[in-house]
Amino acid sequence: MSNIRLVFSGSGGQGVITAAIILAEAAVIYSGKNATQTQAYGAAARGGSTRTDIIISDSKINYPGVIQPNILMTLTQNSYNSFSSLIRPGGLLLTDPRFVETTRKVDAKQLELPMYEQVMSKIGKPIVYNICTLGALVGITQILEPEAVLQVLEERIPKDFLEMNMRAFDLGLVLGSQYQYRSFF
Repeated sequence: MSNIRLVFSGSGGQGVITAAIILAEAAVIYSGKNATQTQAYGAAARGGSTRTDIIISDSKINYPGVIQPNILMTLTQNSYNSFSSLIRPGGLLLTDPRFVETTRKVDAKQLELPMYEQVMSKIGKPIVYNICTLGALVGITQILEPEAVLQVLEERIPKDFLEMNMRAFDLGLVLGSQYQYRSFF
């Protein structure tokens, strides 16, 4: 791995930024990598557009912003419309077909995974959707060991909600593992 540049985008309240923070912490604290995470909110904290940039690297990171992500995860149609053109050729574009209707982009690998459907059918609580998407990303890319992310979840998530979040992460991990894709780094 050299530098892996990621952009997660969605709407306020989906937990996109929380997922990015968890990933960056797992990279630094439990995987011995360097990482940066920056975030931007739209007009409203809940329902407005959100974007978070993450860089994970084995070496020094000179600039925390992401211009051409290797990985782009968009969880709303608006974020897809705004950011899909940014994806680096050969990168990975991850969406959920419940919320995003994609158009084919020739120079990126596009995966449409029913993550929300999995969460609702197996757990029944949409609050853990973001953790499922994080699990799917880790399963697809193997960007970090799942145990690193699970350790951060154990530290950040209140005990009453930990089991539900672990189940959501595992659902995403299993779903994503069916589509392993590593050629972007």
